[in-house]
Amino acid sequence: MIRPEIIIAVKDVEQSSHWYQQLLGCRSSHGGSTFEILTDNDGTVVLCLHKWGEHGHPTMTNSSLTPGNGLILFFRVSDFEKAWVHAQQLKAIVEEAPHINQNSGRDEFSLRDPDGYYISVTA
Repeated sequence: MIRPEIIIAVKDVEQSSHWYQQLLGCRSSHGGSTFEILTDNDGTVVLCLHKWGEHGHPTMTNSSLTPGNGLILFFRVSDFEKAWVHAQQLKAIVEEAPHINQNSGRDEFSLRDPDGYYISVTA
């Protein structure tokens, strides 16, 4: 089995952790101010958050760069409507309101996280 465990650099790990937990209904499995592991109910890693400039990772040292160029964080959720309600409660910057994705035929919306990463959520 191969399963990616995506790590993104963020300004405030704890704030971003809370934001993703609210949006996706995932939970903290690590916690802390420099690194976080977010998992779903069965323990599968959903996303890892890493503080800019910590631990010397060469691609996570310059926080002045626009985060996520060329990256879409794409999440498939079991409760699409609930995720949309949470996105609205978070007052997230919505890039695309809920619509049917013409390629997948699934409901989808897209927004920006607190660091500006582009997020797509689909049913």
